[in-house]
Amino acid sequence: QVQFVESGGGLVQPGGSLRLSCVASGFTFSNYPMSWYRQAPGKEREIVAHIISTGERTTYADSVNGRFTISRDNGKNTVYLQMNSLKPEDTAVYYCRTTRAGVLYWGQGTQVTVSS
Repeated sequence: QVQFVESGGGLVQPGGSLRLSCVASGFTFSNYPMSWYRQAPGKEREIVAHIISTGERTTYADSVNGRFTISRDNGKNTVYLQMNSLKPEDTAVYYCRTTRAGVLYWGQGTQVTVSS
C-alpha cells in the first residue's frame, strides 16, 4: 500500500525558510518521479516542483523558481522541498505526489503559513 508521511510545515515570517519532508512506503521509491503540489484556500491545487527518479533533473513553477529546491534521498525513501525567501502568497497546504501504473498517490498534506 502506497503511503506518504509529510512533515516540516508550520508558521514562518516572510523571508524565512522551511524544509518539508515526505517519507514514502509501499513501493520502490527509487523507480518513480516525485512532485510537490500546493493548494491555497479558494484556489486549485498547483504543481510546485518535480524531480525524476534518479534526482538528476528537476523542474519548478515560475512562482517558486530560484527560491525552492526539490531533492530526494532514495536510500531514505524521502523527497524534500527546501523553501527559502518565503512570501505570504506561498501560504498553502503542501502535498507530495507520485504516479504509479497510472494511479495518482497523494500525501495527507502539511500546512505552510507565511505571515508576520
